[in-house]
Amino acid sequence: MNRNEQLIKKFYDCFGKRDWKGMLDCYHEEIFFYDPVFQNLEGAEVGAMWEMLLRNAKDLEVTAGGITAVDEHGTCSWTAVYTFPATGRRVVNKCKASFTFSEGKIIEHQDEFSFWNWSRQALGLPGLLLGGTPLLIRKVRRQARQNLDTFMASRNLSDPLKQ
Repeated sequence: MNRNEQLIKKFYDCFGKRDWKGMLDCYHEEIFFYDPVFQNLEGAEVGAMWEMLLRNAKDLEVTAGGITAVDEHGTCSWTAVYTFPATGRRVVNKCKASFTFSEGKIIEHQDEFSFWNWSRQALGLPGLLLGGTPLLIRKVRRQARQNLDTFMASRNLSDPLKQ
């Protein structure tokens, strides 16, 4: 494994151990993150998201594979298995991640997964019926953002660019 592949592996090893601080050590201070739920996050927002999610994770299992990196770009596939706290439903979320590296750290991290697959598992019947609709997608995104803002305010991280 080259050093960027090792960095991706370290990130997911820390993720599997619920070690959000170790995950953040893999990120550049100017990190940009995107996923279908939280959408665009930068800097301290990214760290707060991982801390919030991992502090609330009770039964998280993370596996990653297919790790590759060439020059400044890398990819992998990863799976998270957990209980969604809001509903108590079991979720198996299969994701594809892409990374951009700068100064030996991850400066951009984008996760892709099927919102409909996630919502039908996490939300049950409403997710099955409405998971692909803009109405439910907006509602889930709004709730995720509200949860993150509340968490950041409680940790004195209300300004995402000052950590």
